[in-house]
Amino acid sequence: MFLCSTKLVKLSVSRQKNFNLHQINTLLQNKEEVLGWARETIALEVAAIIQLQNQLNDDFVDTVNHILKANGRVVVTGIGKSAAIGNKIVATLNSTGTPAIFMHAADAVHGDLGMVQTGDTVICISKSGNTPEIKALVPLIKQGGNVLVAMAGNSTSFLAEHADYLLDVTVEKEACPNNLAPTTSTTAQLVMGDALAVCLLKARGFTSSDFAKYHPGGALGKRLYTTLGELATKNDKPMVGLDASVREVIMELTNKRLGAVAVLHNEEVVGIITDGDIRRMLERDKSMDSLTASDIMGKTPITMQASDLAYHAASMMSERKISQMVVLDDKKYVGVVHIHDLNREGIL
Repeated sequence: MFLCSTKLVKLSVSRQKNFNLHQINTLLQNKEEVLGWARETIALEVAAIIQLQNQLNDDFVDTVNHILKANGRVVVTGIGKSAAIGNKIVATLNSTGTPAIFMHAADAVHGDLGMVQTGDTVICISKSGNTPEIKALVPLIKQGGNVLVAMAGNSTSFLAEHADYLLDVTVEKEACPNNLAPTTSTTAQLVMGDALAVCLLKARGFTSSDFAKYHPGGALGKRLYTTLGELATKNDKPMVGLDASVREVIMELTNKRLGAVAVLHNEEVVGIITDGDIRRMLERDKSMDSLTASDIMGKTPITMQASDLAYHAASMMSERKISQMVVLDDKKYVGVVHIHDLNREGIL
């Protein structure tokens, strides 16, 4: 009997593999159909998000105001796909100035409820609002005296009716063709969480400098922390005087390899000469023997301060269509930053 069952299982797996291969081959021949499914999914979710705007009400405002005034943290809880969304919302809140932690609803009744402290605000995420875990958890939260915010897809559910505030994330249907797999509903939860985080961010007056405190690492950290002075001091310092010959200018450009050289007078930058200026000079003048740096320099160089963020310099360089930025410390010449420096540091 066991051998017979094993053969049946193997036969079933074999047929399933053949069926899957047939499906894949069919899909490869019907690319437009696949793209149609994708577009339909996106359209359904977009429509749900647009509808979400109409579901915002005073409870949303009251939730924002309560969290702003509360002394505790935000504790986000949920199960299943809602738990995954909850973790993301917690990450967004933490990075934008609202202390938050995640507590899995199933683990809460087995000891993790100890995470919830006096003054904490609990946000419970659930599509149905009627799952056994949620029904067991809600009374415990209320007994602790914590304010409960329901992010629910059913405004008449157990969760919604027992919450202090309701963030309505009801959707008409899931993008799943069987209307089963959480798709549109979890997108609505995620967007509602983002809306809450952004409102709290704006209400707190949270700035890019504040944001930088929580994102010191990686490319984002470099954008928010790296200054022009840090980059300029890593490079050689290309400079010539007003009376420098064209040969001296070309040698400085070649040796320092930054595509530009600053022209100084009394230790202050009065001009800049780029590779392009040299090419234009050669096209314009048959003889360069009598020319000096003052004859070919650009007299209004674009400059920024050493304390300015390199990320802001990248925006200006792109806007002005230039490849080098002259860096000053007040009026003192610090050096030149090339756009390649920004690329190398991961700032662009």
